[in-house]
Amino acid sequence: MSLGKKIRGLRDELSMSQAQLAAQAELSQGYLSQLENDDVQNPSAAVIFRLARSLHIDPRVLMQAAGYAEIGQEEGNAGRYEVSVDPDLLSFLARIPREQQARLLKLFKGMERGATAAARPSAS
Repeated sequence: MSLGKKIRGLRDELSMSQAQLAAQAELSQGYLSQLENDDVQNPSAAVIFRLARSLHIDPRVLMQAAGYAEIGQEEGNAGRYEVSVDPDLLSFLARIPREQQARLLKLFKGMERGATAAARPSAS
């Protein structure tokens, strides 16, 4: 089942309108509509986590529907999905307002620039 159909089906089960789900997941109703119509190919993991939280389901349900590759079943990895960002961090970020997310991003970029500059050999 596609991500859009999964979201719509779960939303209908909860008798939620698009506007209600969009507000709870901190998305625009237009973007949610695009997701439900499968017009968005690769929604971010943060969006998926916010939707899962609002739909009261395990995020892995939506991750699988979105096509995230499942990590192999070897040693303790059963049911995990490959994402480039720690899921706990994404979950944390999904709970804070976008304005604070933007400030954190600036902070992280500054830290990255500082680390890159510190790693360069000095020209003496």
